[in-house]
Amino acid sequence: MDAWSRAIFVSTLSLAGCAGILPDRSKPARPNILFIMPDQWRGMDVGAAGNREVRTPNLDRLAREGVLFQNAVANAPVCTPARGMLLTGKYPYTTGTAANDVPLPPAEITIAEILAGQGYRTGFVGKWHLEGGAREPGFVPPGPRRQGFDFWAANICRHNYFNQVYFRDEPNPIRMSGYDAVTWTDLAIEFLGQAREPRQPFLLYLQYPTPHDPYLVPPGLEGMYDENAVTLRGNWRPGAPRLGSRADLARYYAAITGVDREIGRILARLGELGLADDTIVFVTSDHGDMLGSHGAMLKRKPWEESIRVPGVLRWPAGLAAGRIVRAPFSHVDVVPTLLGLAGVAPPRGMHGFDHSDSLRGRQVAVPELAHLMIHTKSEEKLPPWRGVRSAKYKYARFEDRPWLLHDLEVDPLELHNLVDDPAHRALIARFDAAIQRRMVDTADSWQEQHDAPYR
Repeated sequence: MDAWSRAIFVSTLSLAGCAGILPDRSKPARPNILFIMPDQWRGMDVGAAGNREVRTPNLDRLAREGVLFQNAVANAPVCTPARGMLLTGKYPYTTGTAANDVPLPPAEITIAEILAGQGYRTGFVGKWHLEGGAREPGFVPPGPRRQGFDFWAANICRHNYFNQVYFRDEPNPIRMSGYDAVTWTDLAIEFLGQAREPRQPFLLYLQYPTPHDPYLVPPGLEGMYDENAVTLRGNWRPGAPRLGSRADLARYYAAITGVDREIGRILARLGELGLADDTIVFVTSDHGDMLGSHGAMLKRKPWEESIRVPGVLRWPAGLAAGRIVRAPFSHVDVVPTLLGLAGVAPPRGMHGFDHSDSLRGRQVAVPELAHLMIHTKSEEKLPPWRGVRSAKYKYARFEDRPWLLHDLEVDPLELHNLVDDPAHRALIARFDAAIQRRMVDTADSWQEQHDAPYR
């Protein structure tokens, strides 16, 4: 969408409010939306997901009181592509964000702009990572580059958690004291308390930089996890540098528990303000972390440690508690689903599926496959790849050949590659056809992308 069309679109949303599309102030407002996204948190490292070693009581509570997506996945498991999708509901190569450290074009329509046009006040707190150039720590000036967010307390990217800075509306960095996740939460709580009108709904994106490496332990959690006692996953293999040792895993768990502690603080504040029932809280991550599984590090891989992320959604006033969703739910579905739950029709052009009717208990067909993709070389110099993830299977291929096929029900650690098994040729052909259809329909290309250099 060009700048002129975008201006017309946003203006139309605002004018539509004058015509009665905005909530009637004599009636309950639309639900608030609190989107919480820690960085590089694996989906299997949550108590509610079955990990008995990591302590995540607040996320576990949200899962009990809401919806747990068992198969929540990152379509493109790396920072910038994931973050662009989680604002636009569009695959990253269609918005120019298929690589890291590239800007999301201001002409792209985001959930913040859509809901601002519906009367929401909007806020962004934390790590942005949708800009090019000087990313660390990175100032984003007021205006179109903030993509519809009004309240702003953020930086572009910085993982020095005990020496963190952020920006508001001036290019002068504001230095934090202590561990940064605490201040990010304080800033989010500040936003919650700034309602201009009690019945005006809000959209808040809170994006913590932790538990991303370097796995720094939050204050008060030193020694919570014994590096000699934590269990490496059964697919851990020696291989690439910077692998996840037991010491790394113990610190990673501590960082996760630290984020969970902050989630507890913000949930408590929602309760104190009387906002808990009418607020949709959704927690996910941009991608996982290999931590040495399959001899690999970091992300950009199709294995579960890289693509599977937390997926928990609670809305007491609108959804039943204790539901577990087995169908794939991917990043590209998040924006249309949140809009659907808020009673706002997703605009044309989004690639994700609106799961709101299904979450309300209505019998609707939902997609069986989530599409997976990386357009850059991985940390181990693996070439770009495409794939699909169903509730049962994971398949990935390079441009010139199939790569891996795993039956996740019988082989959850992905130890047995079935890609050369003659019994699965028809399945592979079906998955290849699905990938090809998606690439044609959305103008995807095998051309390799490159992360932008930053200063």
